[in-house]
Amino acid sequence: MTTPTQTDWAAEVRRLADERNALILAHNYQLPAIQDIAHHVGDSLGLSRIAADTDADEIIFCGVHFMAETAKILSPDKRVLIPDANAGCSLADTITADELRAWKAEHPGAVVVSYVNTTAAVKAETDICCTSSNAVDVVRSIPEDTEVLFCPDQFLGAHVQRETGRDNIHLWSGECHVHADISPAGLRDAVQTHADADLFIHPECGCTTSALWMNSTGDIPAERTHVLSTGGMLGAARNTKAGKVLVATEIGMLHQLTKANPATEFLPVNPEAACPFMQMITPDKLLTCLREGTDEIFVDPEIATRARRAVERMIAIGG
Repeated sequence: MTTPTQTDWAAEVRRLADERNALILAHNYQLPAIQDIAHHVGDSLGLSRIAADTDADEIIFCGVHFMAETAKILSPDKRVLIPDANAGCSLADTITADELRAWKAEHPGAVVVSYVNTTAAVKAETDICCTSSNAVDVVRSIPEDTEVLFCPDQFLGAHVQRETGRDNIHLWSGECHVHADISPAGLRDAVQTHADADLFIHPECGCTTSALWMNSTGDIPAERTHVLSTGGMLGAARNTKAGKVLVATEIGMLHQLTKANPATEFLPVNPEAACPFMQMITPDKLLTCLREGTDEIFVDPEIATRARRAVERMIAIGG
């Protein structure tokens, strides 16, 4: 049951948003209270595209820093705010623009494909960005005889290698510490405990290869195993008839999956898979952001122009 305090908070958030002509966007991994008050909930790129199309004067991005940067890249004329500018990303932090430039120098002529979970400076050194849902299509758009440098997530890159069958994809050894901790051992334990459950796995997870191996041995039926982006999980959740679904991704996702299909029980493979950076965006910080106009996101215009090209090339492919 909603408490008066929560009701008052929600009413004040919406009042201030209307007063500022601000659009509140929340990533799928945000705290449930943040998701429920947002005008839109989704993945980072989808939300950034909404930001680019809105008539709002301000974008309040409830997510991590690179996501707000991407919104600013696609909406340079709008004011973009994040409730806590210190909300970083362990995956984005695994590669810098200098490191990417050095890697490119070792592979002249290679095409750089960067996950959108990267900083604006890294996107500026990128040929084409990708999301977890279209990474395979992005790489398939590159001539087969051309080397590909894929960064920064090694697990998503390994998924792309499996799906494309290409042996000229070089992977950066980065990972999201939350997804990496969704381990093969944890997956095996969860599957043994819930043998009748379907399985949704985000390709950033450290257990993806193990799940596919368990398909081949018959430990998990292949027809009940789905490697999906967060958007793909939502679509699958709406359509599933399964009584239980094990979910291998950050646990904030369970809130949206349950709302999409209350008849199915969605269970985390790792109940401890909570991103501390996502959880830095609290109800109090969102209220402060709306009251005081903090923290604003700025991206150097030259970097933004180059980064925008990489994102727009991805959008032209689809996803």
